[in-house]
Amino acid sequence: MTILLEPDQHPAEAPDDDQPRSIDPALPPGDRVFHGFAHVIGLSTLVIMGAIGLFLGYQSIPTFRRYGLGFLTESQWQPEQDVLGISAVLLGTATVAVVALAIAFPLALTSAVYISEYAAPRVKSFLVSLIDLMAAVPSIIWGLWGFFLLQPKAIHVAHWLHTHLGFLPFFHVDTDPEAAPWAQSRYAASAFIAGIAVSMMVLPMAAAVMRQVFSQAPPGEREAALALGSTRWGMIRTVVLPFGRGGIIGGTMLAMGRALGETIAVVLIISPAFEIKFKPLEVGTSTVSALIAGRFGEATSSQLSALLTAGFVLFIITLIVNTLAAMIVARSRSGAVTD
Repeated sequence: MTILLEPDQHPAEAPDDDQPRSIDPALPPGDRVFHGFAHVIGLSTLVIMGAIGLFLGYQSIPTFRRYGLGFLTESQWQPEQDVLGISAVLLGTATVAVVALAIAFPLALTSAVYISEYAAPRVKSFLVSLIDLMAAVPSIIWGLWGFFLLQPKAIHVAHWLHTHLGFLPFFHVDTDPEAAPWAQSRYAASAFIAGIAVSMMVLPMAAAVMRQVFSQAPPGEREAALALGSTRWGMIRTVVLPFGRGGIIGGTMLAMGRALGETIAVVLIISPAFEIKFKPLEVGTSTVSALIAGRFGEATSSQLSALLTAGFVLFIITLIVNTLAAMIVARSRSGAVTD
């Protein structure tokens, strides 16, 4: 069939009705409602967090005007003598968090690897639900468990660590471990016992993040490792763990953020003491959150400002830790850490 062109018509010219069809980018009504709702929730979270930070920062102004930066370096909390500082409670907060992570990290990592790589489908769903259920247990229940059930057993573990590893400053206690009636009270109400209770509270969070990242390991690389003769553990060691490195770090940091701010369980277990010491096995310590919970009810206006200042410092520290953790987890999801 031959198409005849007009003398002034160029072959490349298209007919008038042959125009590109415009694509309507509009989302369905349901999607628009969901997107709008999600945006509102996200912005509300940012607004609330910003409002909390501004409130705590504003309430901290009188304290910093009165005590200056010495508020951050002073260890004693003696309102009757007008001596207030949070260096001791900051160290106690870090001590409890370190103990909690030292216990929770290996348990969370091994749990995540087992659930992701070894567990059968039915067992996997049960274990995931069990870990999620652990995260739903209230703090006060963990605190009561630590005080009544854990502490009588943990003091013997602390005594054993002091007896055999007391030459290390971390495990030293100012008492004689070889005495016939050894002083059990020197090992009670310590950062070690509080850290064990807190570790059970942060373990589900870390395990959930690690398991989620492990499950996103590329199946092609898994199959390639197995095809080359690797064992299942070899495949996990060379493919899954390197891919999930960011998730491991991010989940651990998220757990640290939770451990730094834990309150009720720590208040129920520890014996308050304002001393700069890194002896988790020894009785007596304090954390920022426990200080606020224990002194808030009887605080005067100036003491209340000091407590809110301590909360502002903890807020900044926790915000930095959680932000870094979120950045690391987000980066790990793209597989950018696998080379």
